[in-house]
Amino acid sequence: MTDKEIISSLIVHDPKVTAQFFFKDCRPLFLSVIRRVFGTQIVDYDEIISELYILLMENDAKKLRSFKFESTLYQWLKTTAIRHCLLLKSKAKVIDDESQEPLNNSHRELSLAESSQARMDMETLLRQMKNQRYALVIRLLMIEDRTPDEVARQLCVTVDNLYNIKRRAILALTKVALKDKKHYER
Repeated sequence: MTDKEIISSLIVHDPKVTAQFFFKDCRPLFLSVIRRVFGTQIVDYDEIISELYILLMENDAKKLRSFKFESTLYQWLKTTAIRHCLLLKSKAKVIDDESQEPLNNSHRELSLAESSQARMDMETLLRQMKNQRYALVIRLLMIEDRTPDEVARQLCVTVDNLYNIKRRAILALTKVALKDKKHYER
């Protein structure tokens, strides 16, 4: 595909082109940028890419449409990614916004916090998670039933950005729970 075709496909939110471009074609480029900017600091690739995607696509893809074809798309994207990652690093936060799932359990009749046994089981699983930031998000939103505003302030991210973090946290927790279940079934 040409640069123009890629940009056109991204602007109309073509899922195949978007996935191919951001998670396959540009992966080596983005990994290089992340290593260059963040060094040994551990950052989530998906969070960085989500944030970059948001930057490119916000305001009807204004940033993406600003590409003037004076260089290759990859060269322009490298510069854009470096600048954006430097900004994220200076603010000491990685922001992402992908899922639109509700952040708290206020719509449920019975929360995890109401059951002491469930709470203890959940705490055991949360301690087993590799990414303790994800565990903290689940603990604050779902167990302590904190408001998204409170959690966002505590984590130094916007409320909108908690959606994707929560989604990834739940996926990670599910993996831990399934692994834990297999251990007890033996």
